[in-house]
Parts: sequence; structure tokens; C-alpha cells
Amino acid sequence: MTDEAAAGSEGAAQGPKFEVIHQYIKDLSLEVPGAPQIFQAKSAPEVAVNVDVGVQPAGDNDYEIVLRVDARGQSGGDPLFIVELAYGGLFRTSGDIAQEHLQGLLMIEGPRMLFPFARNVIATVTRDGGLPPLMISPIDFVKLFRDRIARSQAEAAAQGNGDGAPA
Repeated sequence: MTDEAAAGSEGAAQGPKFEVIHQYIKDLSLEVPGAPQIFQAKSAPEVAVNVDVGVQPAGDNDYEIVLRVDARGQSGGDPLFIVELAYGGLFRTSGDIAQEHLQGLLMIEGPRMLFPFARNVIATVTRDGGLPPLMISPIDFVKLFRDRIARSQAEAAAQGNGDGAPA
């Protein structure tokens, strides 16, 4: 290998990194208030799933990303089951990551890395709770991130117009 090629491969190894240091269940709850009737039901429940992402600094280049998943099953307005999961990951950045890219890494790529594990936890806990395993469909974290930005901008605009000054 030439010195130039070696320097290039070292440079690639020294480039920006975004890695998972640790993953963990921060909070987990399963409630089945519809038992035992849920097990006698003839039709499948309506299931609503909500997902949210939270990010907190956890050191100089470390960040805690928490993926919150709330799934609720109901039939005719009656709650049948509730699953709530806060699945966390400790992530580390190294190298030169531009600030405009950091937010996308934390709000899109980090949750994308955590999601398969959180999905498995929910499938396992619902199965072990006597229910069919709840297999959550893949999440579009880019859309979730864009929706969050749009909400923040709308709230900022509303606060800007709601300062008591005439419109």
C-alpha cells in the first residue's frame, strides 16, 4: 500500500462517527384492562400507535436518545390493552460533524437504529402478556422530524403574533 493510500484510509477511519454506546429499556408498561373479555372477542381490536423521540445531551459528545412508543388497542371505545415503552440509547459523536447535520443524526438516524429493538420489545411483551404479538410497522423518522420542525415553526409564529400587539 502506498503512503498516500495509507493516509487516505487513516483519514477515513478518523472521519466523523455516530455510534451507539449502550441501549436500554428506560420504562415499560403493559396494561390489559379488557381482560378476560379481550380473549373472547371475535374481532381484532383497533390499534393506535404513537411515536415520539426525545434527545438530551449526556456529556461532551454523548447524547441520550429516547424512543417513546405508545400503543393502545380498543374495541367500541373500550380500552383493551395499553403498551408504553421508553427505549433509550446512549450515542457518541466523534470527528467533525457539522451542526446542521447533528440534529438529523440525533432525530432520524439514532431512532432508526433503536427502532428494531424497541419493536421487538413491544412484540415480546404483548405476546408474553397473552396477546398476539404487536408488530409495529416501520416508522418514517424523516417525516416525524419534518413534522416536529413544522410544529415548532407554527408555535413560534403563533407566539410571535400572540404577544398582545394588534395583528
